[in-house]
Amino acid sequence: MAATVRTGEVVKLDRGYPLVRLDDGALLRCEHATALVKGHDQRAVIGDVVRVAVPDSHDKGVIESIAPRTREFVRKDPTERALPQVLAANFERVIVAQPVSEVNLRRLERELVLAFETGAAVAVVLTKGDLSADGAAAEGALRAVRELAGPNVEVLLVSEADPASVEAVRCLLTPGTTTVLIGRSGVGKSSLVNMLVGSDVLEVGAVREGDGKGRHTTVSREIVSVPGAGRIVDMPGVRGLGLWDADAGIEAAFPDIEQLAEACRFRDCTHGGEPGCAVTAALADGRLPQSRYDSYQALKQEVATVKDRREQARRLNKEKSRPPKRVRKGSASGPPGRKRGRP
Repeated sequence: MAATVRTGEVVKLDRGYPLVRLDDGALLRCEHATALVKGHDQRAVIGDVVRVAVPDSHDKGVIESIAPRTREFVRKDPTERALPQVLAANFERVIVAQPVSEVNLRRLERELVLAFETGAAVAVVLTKGDLSADGAAAEGALRAVRELAGPNVEVLLVSEADPASVEAVRCLLTPGTTTVLIGRSGVGKSSLVNMLVGSDVLEVGAVREGDGKGRHTTVSREIVSVPGAGRIVDMPGVRGLGLWDADAGIEAAFPDIEQLAEACRFRDCTHGGEPGCAVTAALADGRLPQSRYDSYQALKQEVATVKDRREQARRLNKEKSRPPKRVRKGSASGPPGRKRGRP
């Protein structure tokens, strides 16, 4: 069967087949080549550049290969003990969204670690500013998030009633770039995308009057173009944010602790009670909050545990792949009752 090979980008990923925008602008539903899935155990994700075979008499294209990625958003696969799960590829910025009226600082720490680990620029947007009746509480949330995120992370409050706040977020989306938008279900990510675009391009769940919480509506990942700006990917809300290789992300998310650690007596200090530890000294005199220290240590331990499990899995697979030992007839290790030497 004749086929034409084309290049394209995965622009939507849902429970069905990846939707690929080909180099001529045409959209084509695709499936993965069997050799790609079995041979490399790799599937295309949103943002991937792929080579697609388009058979003349077939209604779907076949993704034959995936180009090397410039950047990946990776978490630990929640269904596996020690496997990574790539959620998006080839982007320049990550925006973490949280509702201003119920900021979860512990979750934000984890979200920032995952965002920093990608190597992309990172920003935090506090959503639903128009639903917050307490201005003082909103300002307090902004201060807390800015203190947690650090000076290198832009933190913005957005409100549908304040066009200037929407424009401030739009300015983060530089033309020609792609931004990944993450956050748990119901924080208003789809509403934010609609505000940025200026029309209802994504479905939004109804908001309850009592607490301003919305239903989870995003079940697919889709690249949306923002007029006069770049592109944005509204990621489905994920409950599990297990860390994979996140040492660099932890260092970037906890710069205060990393700075203290430079003064530790031992280079490999774990900050768990070693003599001359500058981190535990700062904890003792109140310069470092106990909650932040606990979060840092818990995340470091999580990454270490994942690495241990990966190493165990690697050793187990290596053992399974070894060919069975051949037993020479007449050897001491032969079957019981067999004597060595000549009869």
